[in-house]
Amino acid sequence: MDPLNILVTGTSRGIGKSIFASFSAHKVVGHSSRGGDGAIAADLSDPAGARALWWEAIGALGGRIDVLVNNAGMFEAAPIEQSDDDWVAAWERTMRVNLTASAELCRLAVLHFRERGGGGRIVNVASRAAYRGDSPQHWHYAASKAGMVGMTKSIARGYAGEGILAFAVCPGFTMTGMAEDYLESRGGDKLLADIPLGRVASADEVAETVRWLAVDAPPSATGAVIDVNGASFVR
Repeated sequence: MDPLNILVTGTSRGIGKSIFASFSAHKVVGHSSRGGDGAIAADLSDPAGARALWWEAIGALGGRIDVLVNNAGMFEAAPIEQSDDDWVAAWERTMRVNLTASAELCRLAVLHFRERGGGGRIVNVASRAAYRGDSPQHWHYAASKAGMVGMTKSIARGYAGEGILAFAVCPGFTMTGMAEDYLESRGGDKLLADIPLGRVASADEVAETVRWLAVDAPPSATGAVIDVNGASFVR
């Protein structure tokens, strides 16, 4: 197989960093809010951020993208006791970064795949929270990830006939910088008791799932959502 041109968002740490490394056989461009280490800098909370990222990535990859991986996301608490303005601001910020920016990139990818012909692949990193919800402080996070799953399935159904494939991955707790503090805040060992596997997933496990979907999964798997959560939630 010839190397693919791949754009991965949110590659500065954790799952995204592992996803980036998993594509070592391909030409991959990463992204982070601040850039550095070869990653494109783009603030996805800015309404212009996703579009700017896409076109800079197109330039860096010689005018062609074969695979888009939407991994960038944010996870901040929004207790209902906050002021009205603060609660709504947190909701809208999370939706902008986790869902709207991903949707913009998916749209640009579909248009690009259509224009150049030959199809392409999209892998969206969602969350177990899309199906089982999250804590009372994270309605917005769960809703954003559920929206990502629904978007993925819509893309898969709408464009499979053109060779445009879409997949989602739903990790549970994953040992990353973002998850470690939350794991401890939710009780640590007690929370692990809810995971039949007895441990949280590693970032490398999630990355390998993403890599397989982006490169090796059969086309008939389009629309699939793969859980990586140690059987802590099964559908």
